[in-house]
Amino acid sequence: MSSVLYDVPGPRAVIRNRILGAITVLVVLAVLGWVLWRFWVTGQFTPEKWYAFTFTRIWEQFGLATLRTLAAFAVASVGAMILGFLLAIGRLSDHAWVRMPITGITEVFRAIPVLIFMILLYYGLPVIGIKMSSYWAVVIALIAYNGSVLAEVIRAGVESLPRGQREAGYAIGLRKAGVMRLILMPQAIRAMMPVIIAQLVVTLKDTALGFIITYPELLYFARLLGSNAVLGSPLIPAALVAGTIYVALCLALSYVAYTVEKRLRRSPRAVAVAGAGAAPQGGTDTELIVAQRALGPDDPKTGGG
Repeated sequence: MSSVLYDVPGPRAVIRNRILGAITVLVVLAVLGWVLWRFWVTGQFTPEKWYAFTFTRIWEQFGLATLRTLAAFAVASVGAMILGFLLAIGRLSDHAWVRMPITGITEVFRAIPVLIFMILLYYGLPVIGIKMSSYWAVVIALIAYNGSVLAEVIRAGVESLPRGQREAGYAIGLRKAGVMRLILMPQAIRAMMPVIIAQLVVTLKDTALGFIITYPELLYFARLLGSNAVLGSPLIPAALVAGTIYVALCLALSYVAYTVEKRLRRSPRAVAVAGAGAAPQGGTDTELIVAQRALGPDDPKTGGG
């Protein structure tokens, strides 16, 4: 697997990584087995604890709570992407009167924890006469925090590009807006796509913080069900079901990220950019290996086919 984020390991490093990977898997399986054994000893797998899940109404409520989680995530992810682009463009501005305030806003949004942001929006704003639903408090807090993080990711992607990309754009008569829109941003987004998707996965998981301000998402319903004494207080079973749904949602989003990254890697434009960036002389062995793999075995530049 080619990557520009780390050096390609050698034979000894590969063996060491495999040994460490095997030890890690064994340790995780041992911890997981111990936890399951404790659940069994304490009676968490008894029919009484799972009695609540024999009702169709319970699963319907789980489905509605999942939809509320996805509703908050969908709006928050789109809003975070838009805010991230706007903040990144402001951070890359040549004008200090634009760049400095945007930098301050970005740093403030990144510094405030998401949960505190939610609490301020939901419980703090009514003090000054502004009321907000729990849904919008969750969404706005997620947009502010994740948008500022994505802004730094996009900015880092643009600044990591070779300076010649920018100079080539100016040489053919483009203004800065055209250079950013047509040359730098597409390459930066393609290069940082794994990080962007990973941040969206974090956004999905952070929707669980909404239960603190009584937003009825998945974790809120699991906690509500787990505290129901009439149904036997199935806290652990409810948490296991909610956790399984979260894992399924994150795996689905990760699969989408893998598919997008795979298609971008096979894109003719991506291959052309990688080929243009491959220097005939100079550069590290890792850079040459990555460039050759990006060109593919059938490319005449690699000597294949």
